[in-house]
Amino acid sequence: MRSDNIKEGAERAPQRSLLKAMGYTDRQIKKPLIGIVNSYNEVIPGHIHLQSVARAAKDGVLANGGTPMEFGVIGVCDGIAMGHEGMKYSLSSREVIADSIECMARAHCFDGLVFIPNCDKIVPGMLMAAARLNIPSIFISGGPMLSLCSDKGEPMDLNSVFEAVGGYKAGTVDDERLAYYEENACPGCGSCSGMFTANSMNCLTEVLGMALRGNGTIPAVYAARLRLAKTAGERAVDLVRENIRPLDIMTEKAFENALTVDMALGCSSNSLLHLTAIAHEAGVRLDLHHVNEISESTPNLCHLAPAGHHHVQDLNDAGGVYAVMNELAGHGRLDLSLMTVTGKTIGENIKGCEKRGSEVIRDYDAPYSKTGGLAVLFGSLAENGAVVKRSAVAKEMLKHKGPARVFDSEEEAISAIYAGQIKSGDVVVIRYEGPAGGPGMREMLSPTSAICGMGLDKEVALITDGRFSGATRGASIGHISPEAVCGGTIAYVMDGDMISIDIPSYSIELEVSAEELEQRRKNMSVKKKTDLKGYIKRYAASVSSADRGAVVE
Repeated sequence: MRSDNIKEGAERAPQRSLLKAMGYTDRQIKKPLIGIVNSYNEVIPGHIHLQSVARAAKDGVLANGGTPMEFGVIGVCDGIAMGHEGMKYSLSSREVIADSIECMARAHCFDGLVFIPNCDKIVPGMLMAAARLNIPSIFISGGPMLSLCSDKGEPMDLNSVFEAVGGYKAGTVDDERLAYYEENACPGCGSCSGMFTANSMNCLTEVLGMALRGNGTIPAVYAARLRLAKTAGERAVDLVRENIRPLDIMTEKAFENALTVDMALGCSSNSLLHLTAIAHEAGVRLDLHHVNEISESTPNLCHLAPAGHHHVQDLNDAGGVYAVMNELAGHGRLDLSLMTVTGKTIGENIKGCEKRGSEVIRDYDAPYSKTGGLAVLFGSLAENGAVVKRSAVAKEMLKHKGPARVFDSEEEAISAIYAGQIKSGDVVVIRYEGPAGGPGMREMLSPTSAICGMGLDKEVALITDGRFSGATRGASIGHISPEAVCGGTIAYVMDGDMISIDIPSYSIELEVSAEELEQRRKNMSVKKKTDLKGYIKRYAASVSSADRGAVVE
């Protein structure tokens, strides 16, 4: 066992002594040592309950003859960090998470790992660490938050509150109604209830083969979540005995499966950013042009919030991720031969997992749309690509041409939106918010929600070298690469320039002549922040572009 490096032989008596100082017995020390990687904290609603999940996972490890050893991992709440400087630390925290787990696992020679994530950057950060370490590993998330219906019968989620703020600014929502959403939209623990980034990544962890059935969909408050955690703990010990490791599971074909299911589910636009980063750690390169090929041939079977009114609890009731996979597999869209943490193949896992009902998971031949939920746009404004969640775009905005309204920060854009300065037909451009330029590639849920709340989501597009929350809907196009600070074309857009967006054709163009653009490159200087300090300064200096997953190399 790997742990023999710290516990076998006379020369390891000092290490055994330190283990015994914590109360471990000789019998416990001789067993497989399973690291319990717990992102519990008292800051994030998706993580506030993870002590109980960790306890259940440890019970499973103990029941199967292993010794659990728990340690903590940081986590940032994207919702709390949204709309201010704190969001610069969300995406960048993903690298800290991966690096800190590497430090702990390598230093203490764990035989296996149980990862307990839940929210946005914690899931991919842990998956990156699992791929990098290649130690037998399994994932068990904290599960999604429930969605409750309002007094008007409308399903609510965090996005409801953000959009209510937009309505408040527009004068269509009063103080009492805003307070109602504030009190009721987020009823308890769990990752926010729609197919936002956290739930997207927890669902895709199932698809990759790194988690058990139900990992992405069983609500946080269900006892089934704790039972799944116990099973995951048991299985972690088996993975050590069977020597099944992450890179046996997270292969190139596994990522192709993940992208296919991503399209069918209508996952967050951030999923492409994270899958690219995880694949990088696994030694796999994801081609964004190939993403569009998958999208063209994969129907969108689910319209979960923000694309529709269903939530992840509804997906769970309809059969979960495995039911979606089974529907795709019936039409030859998945590789069923791939190994998973169950010790069985994808095909063996999903056999007989039929969907229930016809709306939450549509029939393959009667989808919400014939193409997938995400699209990558290319053109003069995004030579290396830009990402849009097209399943959440109104039909009227799939093709759009309008004048640019340019802002050099999220704050400037929000002020203009709330001041009523954005008009029907405009294309809002927010730049210098990329991985290096932000730095940290902030999410733009506040401006997009403001646009929706003010009733402009079917009339106004928003593009940025930053990114969007998984809760974002509308013609919101992010991840523009190259970003502004690296001299991307977005740095040279001026107010009034016509921008043409054609999502079905995967194109985004700045309608400015090559000669004019060249002149602007000579006369306009790129803006770089010079007041950075600490971690974010180091991050800005080393982070890659969005099309490469915004990884730190």
